[in-house]
Amino acid sequence: MNRPVVGIIGNFYLLNDEYPAHAGGTMNSAAIAEVSGCMPMLIPSDPSFVSVPELMDLCDGFLFTGGRPNVHPEEYGEPETEAHGAFDRARDTVALSLIRAATERGQPFLGICRGFQEVNVAMGGALYPEIRELPGRMNHRMPPDGTLDEKFELRHTVRFAPGGVFHRLMGAEEVMTNTLHGQGIKTAGDRVVIDGHAEDGTPEAIYLEDAPGFTLAVQWHPEYKAAEDPVSRNLFGAFGEACRAWSQSRTPRPAQVA
Repeated sequence: MNRPVVGIIGNFYLLNDEYPAHAGGTMNSAAIAEVSGCMPMLIPSDPSFVSVPELMDLCDGFLFTGGRPNVHPEEYGEPETEAHGAFDRARDTVALSLIRAATERGQPFLGICRGFQEVNVAMGGALYPEIRELPGRMNHRMPPDGTLDEKFELRHTVRFAPGGVFHRLMGAEEVMTNTLHGQGIKTAGDRVVIDGHAEDGTPEAIYLEDAPGFTLAVQWHPEYKAAEDPVSRNLFGAFGEACRAWSQSRTPRPAQVA
């Protein structure tokens, strides 16, 4: 039996400051292949090359990855400022439409870091441009120096709502996670349930209320050494199960772009 196909949203890069490329971290592909048990497929996130209906017919599930560019604040009705950083408007166009369409169709997706923020914005929510500047918040950004292990080390706890979706999935009310993000949820979008918070109150785990499919998203990076981390294994394992269920039961009805 063929493995379910998971489309991994790629990011745009200029290699050597001149060669345009779409790329994705191999740790995302490894988590999907080794822990979810699915086949990873990198998606060039540009509406010039792909369409949402085609992607939904081709893939069984989607992984909305992290990335250095941020969702443009125009997507949630705010002006651009220097604090918002770099942008990728082509990814905004593909990812936000794909999240809305997959939600309505019941097609599974998992959001990570920027992907977590995309889920919130796709549903009408807003973001803070810089979490560390808010009173009482810690610095959630990646350490600027050190090895990859040091940058992705577990740095704070995330506490889930008792009896909630993540509590049941993890089998624990509190877990340790890494943290490598600057932005965060300011206002939750329609149907967005904040199911987990960092110790400083920053939202870290969400899902969409009454959605027919798997719609989980996390602010941390569970793809790092996912096969070795029990929290990551639970998350990617459940996502893989949802993709297999979709693959086995999907019917050829056309995708609707929201």
